[in-house]
Amino acid sequence: MGCCNRRCGLIAGAVFGAVVAILGGILIPLGKSVIEGTVKKEAVIEPGTTAYDNWVSTGGIVYRQFWVFDVQNAQEVIQNGASPMVVEKGPYTYRTRYLAKENITFHPNQTASFLLPLGAIFEPSMSVGSDEDKVTTLNLAVAGAYSLIPEELHFLLENRIKTSNSSLFQNRTVNELLWGYIDPMLKDIVGLFAPYNGTYDGYYNVYTGKEDISKVGIIDMWQGHRSLRFWNDTYCDMINGTDASSFAPFVDKKKPLYFFSSDICRSVSAGFEESMDLKGIEVYRYTLQPNTLASPTENPDNRCFCKNFKTTRNCTLAGVLDVSTCKGGQPVFISLPHFLHGSPYLREDVQGLNPSEEHHATFLDVEPTTGFTLRFAKRIQANMLYGPSKVITVLKKVKDYTIFPIVWLNETAALDDETADMFKKELLSRIEMLDIIQKALLGTGVCIFILCLISYCVVRRCDNRSKLV
Repeated sequence: MGCCNRRCGLIAGAVFGAVVAILGGILIPLGKSVIEGTVKKEAVIEPGTTAYDNWVSTGGIVYRQFWVFDVQNAQEVIQNGASPMVVEKGPYTYRTRYLAKENITFHPNQTASFLLPLGAIFEPSMSVGSDEDKVTTLNLAVAGAYSLIPEELHFLLENRIKTSNSSLFQNRTVNELLWGYIDPMLKDIVGLFAPYNGTYDGYYNVYTGKEDISKVGIIDMWQGHRSLRFWNDTYCDMINGTDASSFAPFVDKKKPLYFFSSDICRSVSAGFEESMDLKGIEVYRYTLQPNTLASPTENPDNRCFCKNFKTTRNCTLAGVLDVSTCKGGQPVFISLPHFLHGSPYLREDVQGLNPSEEHHATFLDVEPTTGFTLRFAKRIQANMLYGPSKVITVLKKVKDYTIFPIVWLNETAALDDETADMFKKELLSRIEMLDIIQKALLGTGVCIFILCLISYCVVRRCDNRSKLV
């Protein structure tokens, strides 16, 4: 009777272990399903969700750091045709994106429209000096007029330059260069980002993800259109992806992420580079695809971005994007800082540049479960074009077209400690706890089952031997 009880107890123990192991096994897909359902629900852009709260407000603090290129040999360039020598000065830091979205409207097709107000507040504690510091830089009005006015009318520009006592280069404060000043030649406000404060980016119309979470945040329309009006080409005028602040949850690192930037008037893609730790949270680092600013000879898809065969040397120029078509005709060129990944002659034409992948590359750190961008650094450089002229005195010694770097910026934001702790508590800790419970149940159940099964076999063998004796 005792032997039977022992065997029955071991069998019951094995059954119990098997049940516990099965329960742990069932919890794995069930737990994943619960987590996925919760994440998908909270990722939808609608009142009451986590995504909506972060989407409406500015989220983390965003800064724009500016480094201005100060010309050291302005007179030698004008009088002798020397290559410009520049020294980088900065950072001059401004807080941006501190205003919440405005005019938020939800539409029946599961999209939401909004305006993004723009503003910049100087941050002295994060700057090398006052934004009243003066620099010697390219004269924006002269360079702009040089490209906009037909060559046969350059004599008119020459007269305006002389009567206004203007030149190829000028002394301006950082504040004036960035946000605007009254130019003596044009009698109007001129500045790299003027006007800025009090203006808006948008309208944007984005998918809420209500019916299809894979589309959450994807831009449906910008400024009332589903494609751009800058490039006169179906491919280059496409508006792809989100605004890069977030992506669809459950990010697949094998696939690129697409986003649109109004700063550069086009959509781009970023590829997975590596997994990183950000305040105890695993994130995927994405960087711009190497062929984003490649010349059309290397990346034929970029041919529609090439608009000027003369200044781009028959579209062989790499590393620079001519955005004059979306900047009112102004000869503005966008590149990575210090012409990173650009054609070598760009750095030969302007002395003092030193590109660095570490300091000048753009990246996004995306949390893969939620798709939220927890840290980013958007680094771009604003350049303008000037060239030779037989009529304009300050350009007579210039030997060739020069794409001159004026300023580069690093727009950056990162997860703060308080938000990181909340993120880990509300999401990651629950996922980890569920994972621990699943593994504990599965492991404990398997161990009990195996131990009871082995013990049952041993007891049965012993009982058989006793009967034989």
